Amino acid sequence: MKKTLREIYGAGILFFYYFKWPMVIGYPVLIEFVGYPRHWSMDILWVYCVILIIKDFVYKFILKKSYCQEGSCSRNSNKDIDLNHR
Repeated sequence: MKKTLREIYGAGILFFYYFKWPMVIGYPVLIEFVGYPRHWSMDILWVYCVILIIKDFVYKFILKKSYCQEGSCSRNSNKDIDLNHR
């Protein structure tokens, strides 16, 4: 049960990581220009994606924090490996 919940949580993180920008931009375009009917569940998803985008901006630019631990996201974390040496 715990493994299943972790997999669902991980899938949700990946889904909203790639889904938030197309949803925030695309859903209003679909409503206004294509005539897509509004539905309360899509409106809730749109608001949730807007909240996620605001949270990302606040976290990065106002609080100046990173989601990665110190040095784990840097490009120079593998200084021991010399890729030019053959």
